[in-house]
Amino acid sequence: MVEGGDQNAAKEPEGAASTYDAVGLAANPSGTSDADENDALLDKLSIPRNLPSLVNIKRALPQHVFDPHVSTSMYYAFKDFVLVAATFLLAEWTWSSGLLPTSALLLLLPLYWLLQGTFFTAVFVVGHDAGHSSFSHYDWLNDVVGNVFHTFLLCPYYCWKVSHRHHHKNTGNMDKDEVYYPIRKRDDSGIITIPGFGLGMGWFAYLMVGYGPRPVNHFNPMHPMLKRHAVACILSLALVAAWAAVLWQYALTYGFLKLFVHFIAPDLVFASYMVIITFLHHTEEEIPWYDDSLWNYVRGQLSSVDRNYGWCHGIIHNIGTHQIHHLFSKVPHYHLEEATAVFRNKFPLLVQTRGDRILPAFCRMFSKYASQKVIDDSTKVHLYK
Repeated sequence: MVEGGDQNAAKEPEGAASTYDAVGLAANPSGTSDADENDALLDKLSIPRNLPSLVNIKRALPQHVFDPHVSTSMYYAFKDFVLVAATFLLAEWTWSSGLLPTSALLLLLPLYWLLQGTFFTAVFVVGHDAGHSSFSHYDWLNDVVGNVFHTFLLCPYYCWKVSHRHHHKNTGNMDKDEVYYPIRKRDDSGIITIPGFGLGMGWFAYLMVGYGPRPVNHFNPMHPMLKRHAVACILSLALVAAWAAVLWQYALTYGFLKLFVHFIAPDLVFASYMVIITFLHHTEEEIPWYDDSLWNYVRGQLSSVDRNYGWCHGIIHNIGTHQIHHLFSKVPHYHLEEATAVFRNKFPLLVQTRGDRILPAFCRMFSKYASQKVIDDSTKVHLYK
């Protein structure tokens, strides 16, 4: 995980591109130096060219926000599973009690799926904290919690942990990031993007086949990104397989309809949350994607966008406070709001936040992404317009 050091320093720009279009910026071939041309590009962006160091940003924040507490983290972990269990038991009792007619039960099913899928998302975020070591200071505890929580959702914890850390190390770098990055013409396969990425199905497709020209199969521990962690990845995959076997036995015992109603449908709602969240926090009008020569760690993390999820913002553990999460991924979710408030006060020119409703924002930005994701090979900065 990158938290500071040399990752904080800007890279020296190299080369010059030669095109300008509605959504791509490149250096203007004029007689000026590459550095001057790149500075001119950066001056056009909403993110300032001259940025504070990661160390200076960290010093401006209360130091206690960087410290996870096992008791607090375990409280949220326990609470989330209690909510999942209670919601399941309430739904099962309501269905079997005969108090409501079948028509009313069918009308209530989508509400159950939405609520349970939201609680599933909270479970995932706790495991996500574990993957960032923001659950506790103990690696063994982080990996135990992460494996349990992500396995429940049929996500191989350690495999995703590795690819997600790669994303954090390269956020906003169109040449190295892991998902939803703009694709250069030379790498474009011409495959049409499924509307909304297929939402929940798109999440599981991403786990299996990855994204774009740099795909990662999270179920292949020998993938180049994963093979250094093959043993841990194999353990996570074995746990997912074991849980899938339990679910299969549940279906054989109680029927596939019950499995779908109680688990598969809420899991697809959770998976839809994942697609929406991961897309919207890195895709917005005027939020830049940089090529490798212009990118640096601070600049890339500041290209994340904060969003508020309304009624479920707190339930899913404030994951919408994404700039601080990306700058300092060791901040536990229960300190994100406090750290974000201080960051916005101390560095107002660095703040990227959007207040529009989530689903309209997703539809708006998916439409722009679908039409503007393919960029010229020479593009140095990509903006959605």
